[in-house]
Amino acid sequence: MRAVAGGYQLALHLNSPAPLRASLPLLEVDGKPLGVARQSPDRKTLTLVTTDPAVASARDVRLVWSGDLGKQNAGRGRGTAEGPTDADWLKARRGPLLPSDPGALGKYKVDAAEYDLGDEAVYLPGLAHRSELRGKVYSPRGAVGPRPVVVFLHGRHEVCYGEPTNPSDSEKPWPCPPGMKPVPSYRGYDAPATALASNGYQVVSISANAVNGWDSEAYDAGAQARAELVLDHLALWRRWSTIGGGPFGARFVGKLNLQNVGLMGHSRGGEGVARAAVLNADRGGQYGIRAVLPLAPTDFARATVPGVAMSVLLPYCDGDVADLQGQKFYDDTRYSVGGDTAPRSTVTVMGANHNFFNTEWTPGQSVAPSGDDWFGDEKASPCGAKYPGRLTAKEQQAVGTAYIAGFFRLQLGHETQFLPQFDGSDSRAASAGKAVVRVVSQAPLGSRQDLNHFDQALPAGAVSGKVSATVCAGVTSTAVRAALPTCMTTDDWADAPHWGMAWFAPMAPTTAVTKLKWSGTNGVVRVAVPAGQRDVRRFAALTFRAAPDPVGAPKTDLSVRVVDGHGRAAAVPVSAVSDALVRMPGSSDSGLPKNLLRTVRIPVASLKGVDLRDVRAVELRTDRVASGSAYVSDLGFSSPGLGYSAPAVLLPKLSASSVTVKEGDAGTRLVDFWVRLSRPSIRPVSVYVETNGELGESVGRVARRLVFKPGQVRQKVTVPITAGTRDSYDLAFNLVLSAPRDGLLDRSFGRGLVIDDDPTPTLTLGALKTVERTGVAAFPVKLSAPSDKYVSFSGVLKDGTAVIRRDYAGVNDDGTGPADRTIDGYVEPGKTTGELQVKILDDKVQEPTETFTAVIDLVDGALMTVPKPLTAVVTDND
Repeated sequence: MRAVAGGYQLALHLNSPAPLRASLPLLEVDGKPLGVARQSPDRKTLTLVTTDPAVASARDVRLVWSGDLGKQNAGRGRGTAEGPTDADWLKARRGPLLPSDPGALGKYKVDAAEYDLGDEAVYLPGLAHRSELRGKVYSPRGAVGPRPVVVFLHGRHEVCYGEPTNPSDSEKPWPCPPGMKPVPSYRGYDAPATALASNGYQVVSISANAVNGWDSEAYDAGAQARAELVLDHLALWRRWSTIGGGPFGARFVGKLNLQNVGLMGHSRGGEGVARAAVLNADRGGQYGIRAVLPLAPTDFARATVPGVAMSVLLPYCDGDVADLQGQKFYDDTRYSVGGDTAPRSTVTVMGANHNFFNTEWTPGQSVAPSGDDWFGDEKASPCGAKYPGRLTAKEQQAVGTAYIAGFFRLQLGHETQFLPQFDGSDSRAASAGKAVVRVVSQAPLGSRQDLNHFDQALPAGAVSGKVSATVCAGVTSTAVRAALPTCMTTDDWADAPHWGMAWFAPMAPTTAVTKLKWSGTNGVVRVAVPAGQRDVRRFAALTFRAAPDPVGAPKTDLSVRVVDGHGRAAAVPVSAVSDALVRMPGSSDSGLPKNLLRTVRIPVASLKGVDLRDVRAVELRTDRVASGSAYVSDLGFSSPGLGYSAPAVLLPKLSASSVTVKEGDAGTRLVDFWVRLSRPSIRPVSVYVETNGELGESVGRVARRLVFKPGQVRQKVTVPITAGTRDSYDLAFNLVLSAPRDGLLDRSFGRGLVIDDDPTPTLTLGALKTVERTGVAAFPVKLSAPSDKYVSFSGVLKDGTAVIRRDYAGVNDDGTGPADRTIDGYVEPGKTTGELQVKILDDKVQEPTETFTAVIDLVDGALMTVPKPLTAVVTDND
């Protein structure tokens, strides 16, 4: 531990490299996670800066993962008890079968080929390293004309496997050292790639091992680098499909339509393809990226993906990204841009884990070591490997194929027979087998009519009877202090995907919903239908999102009542059409059950006796159960539709500047960042902005919403920097932009650097004079001025007339094995004297004065003036 500019720099050294996971590495002190740790290239050292004074007296420091919070001593290490509704999900309702199976092979034979331009073929600015350009292409044999293109990007997994010829070579993560082979993660999606290619699509699955190897150093965990890599591959294919060349000659000339592109990204690759779609729009939409499917994705910085069709696939038994943070892609994007005509959905797959969508991450199928990311008792509900509701690897891969292929065939090929797969009606693909899947859908603008988002207080008179309607956001265990009440109390926000914080944007408010709570059967929440929107005959269904309160009954119910202008009404129990108000499976000690809003879908045709030309109100009534509590969101009428999807090139782009400043010696400096729009907008543009990273106490915390008025193109964000006179470390931090409205994120991380400008103090060590009976003696240690650094130094002990282990010993020598001749010392932050100790052994034998020496050869945190060697004189006392 080291003090830094009013805070503390904490370092944890591991005996072996930390695993490569999608989750972020955190340092936990005495059971409390303090923040995201920076990993060294060899993944053996993790550091972070914190202002928490508890680290000064820390007893236990360990590595934990952002996806595991709350499960360190629970479901990760033992079985989980069955929850109160688990049996319901083993016999859950299933929708009708699709008339066409998206996972089935089509009429084309598939040709597969690979290309490899080298391990360091391209430089990625977002990574500050070079990357491989390697991929596998799947082509429909005999297909005529340019075909839609789908690019697959795998996630964060081990980079190399095997034993290095020289162990020291393994400290550099990429390229693989001699004796090791690259893990071929890009080959792990053969089934969905083949399903698409056999139906006429060109599919390219690309390798991202360099990004995985180096992204621990990236300010955004590699999202920008992954996006750049996707666009670099598309640039290759633009050339190969127009003028030819490269490894394929003229084979693909005229075969790829790069104005009709879809992207699938798994794990951190999901965040990468989301960023690629936005980056492509920032650069003018040079490629027609029209559809994005993040699969079990990370979303560390609360980005939005407007303009393009999006479906987020969430595996319920994800043991890596266990908080299902990809849910926020949907939540944050759905109303982020006025006039957005793209459809979006979330697809929750019960019984699926994080890894098994990729065969190269699946035991028994992969060439490199792999494993099940969900741990615990194999028979435990709902995610144990042998529990009836858990999918086998092949079953999970079949589900992945059905939804990946169905999504891109729908959005790129306009194969509308797959609309019911993504409209919330839970229509099933035959190839998905027994899988229970729940879809939430936002129909494109033009195919829907929003009545109430339920993210603001209802008007006076809308609530009557024994029911309350409270707008809430967030959970009590996060650092967010929003103006709204929190929706849940939990120690593990893995069970609250809508409301857990994002680690790079922890202060940005999360999804606001309305929480209903009732104590009688007469409660009514009435939503009026405005004039001009009362004819709903053109819509297929009345829909909203709902979930039960986790502290209430495991099952609850509401009635939905639709009222026309003559007072006639039709009422439908939620339980008759949806299991949205049935608690999801699992016990409360393993990040389960998830509290996910799910679809309530009432076909308009079922509203018998109501004049659908003149619907005046939709009511939520508590007449089904006497007491209960539930969350509701996004009420409206809608029909399935393709909408229009394209790069959002017309939106203004938001960028944050970077600032480097010297710390100074006195007072507080105000440092100005600038957040800029690429052009003036005719409507307000907003974005959340906050400081994050190695703040210490010298960098003031800033967190607020910026609103750009029409015509305004820049705003100043002032960050206070507290000066100091002690030598300290430079502090790097970020100004993070997140959750924009009516704009795109361009440079969403502004880089801040506070340079320490104080002189380094000098360390002086003196000779030791002591007597034999002293026991533990100390060499004089003095620092010329107090420092904010933890000053440490070390060296070796050498015999003179005194002999080690007979006359003296190192303080850490336990007397076993060879003599430990190391000697270590330190000066604590803020002090000018320190410790350099040695043990003096009393042998009870009369003897002359003896000497030994200490040679100090390594000093960290100070300059050193010391005689060489340091002499220790020991006077006999017998």
